[in-house]
Amino acid sequence: MIVRVNDLVKRYGELTALDHLSLEIKEGEVFGLLGPNGSGKTTAINCILSLLQYEKGDVQIFDQKMTPGSYNIKKDIGVVMQNVAVIPELSVYENIDYFCGLYTNDRATRKAQVQEAIDFVGLNDFVKFRPKKLSGGLLRRLNIACGIAHKPKLIILDEPTVAVDPQSRNNILEGIKKLNREGATVIYTSHYMEEVELICSRIAIMDKGRVVAQGTKDELKNMIQIGEKIDIELLDKVCDSFEKDLLALPFVVDVICDKQHIIIKTRQDSNGLNQILNFFSSKNIALGRVFSERPTLNDVFLEITGRELRDGNGNGKVE
Repeated sequence: MIVRVNDLVKRYGELTALDHLSLEIKEGEVFGLLGPNGSGKTTAINCILSLLQYEKGDVQIFDQKMTPGSYNIKKDIGVVMQNVAVIPELSVYENIDYFCGLYTNDRATRKAQVQEAIDFVGLNDFVKFRPKKLSGGLLRRLNIACGIAHKPKLIILDEPTVAVDPQSRNNILEGIKKLNREGATVIYTSHYMEEVELICSRIAIMDKGRVVAQGTKDELKNMIQIGEKIDIELLDKVCDSFEKDLLALPFVVDVICDKQHIIIKTRQDSNGLNQILNFFSSKNIALGRVFSERPTLNDVFLEITGRELRDGNGNGKVE
């Protein structure tokens, strides 16, 4: 295991931030860590990095016990936190060179690593710029370059795409996948469910300081009641008139009705779409567009934690 967290307890006075937390992250994974505000994600990361003391438990990285003085371990870890951490007085090149120099002493090796990081995040046209002249997306790319220039084996990315434009977000996600293909193990936290679905090989959902569910995205989706979401447009009736009849069907979990638009959530292994189409046919109700999909990670998160948040674009989001 690259990371092994065993029975970790961290308290802030009366508040238990980590409640006997245990995690295992395998080599080569992109491991997604999800949870609402106050779930313990940031505390867990800081404890893993030995930036916080904890009351009980232990952390092993690369099969070695992690302590504040474990510099032989820390040199192989790259950290990109949500708050951009660069030096405003230095240029793009100088920032990357400075942070890389904390780990790489040999000048020739460092020069090659810095240039590779610049190429990797696509900042060749901005190497002489200072951070205040960069857009939000370019600043995020600089932050990532500073964290990964020294070629770490383990990379921790804490919401690296917050407040960036779609093109920059796509570049960042593609870059993370490339880092993983090149051998890095990644711990990834994000508020954006679609990102986690796209890049994470395994996911843990935290709530109240402990892991409440973990697995691949398909394994997580199989843990909940919902097996299918059926989105239907009606041509000649309002769904209020038969909403109760749908809810009475034993294989229906939930019905969301809005005039002539209806979303029906059916149980796992219920062959829901066929049964729903038979229901409408038996009542001679004309249908327009019909769309069926598996539950999303947002559905999983909502059912497991009882909470759902949305971002500014109406997309599923966890905080």
